Amino acid sequence: MEDLKLELKHKIIENLNLEDVEVSDIGNNDALFGDGLGLDSIDALELIVMLDKDYGIKLTDPKQGKKIFQSIDVMAKFITENRTK
Repeated sequence: MEDLKLELKHKIIENLNLEDVEVSDIGNNDALFGDGLGLDSIDALELIVMLDKDYGIKLTDPKQGKKIFQSIDVMAKFITENRTK
């Protein structure tokens, strides 16, 4: 699962164009929104698209995204349990 966590960090930086952020800046338990990485609702939409495109996971409930995108650890666990690709 560590490989998936590293992959997620790279994808988040690349897909969200976070030019000033390095992989080492993102802790596995750091909050992705708010005081953590500082992502916003537009970023959440990009992450939903990434889950569908890269892992075959379709989110239909916005509240589900709020739970899944808490941290890299939570995202990796969800992807491991639900991926179709």
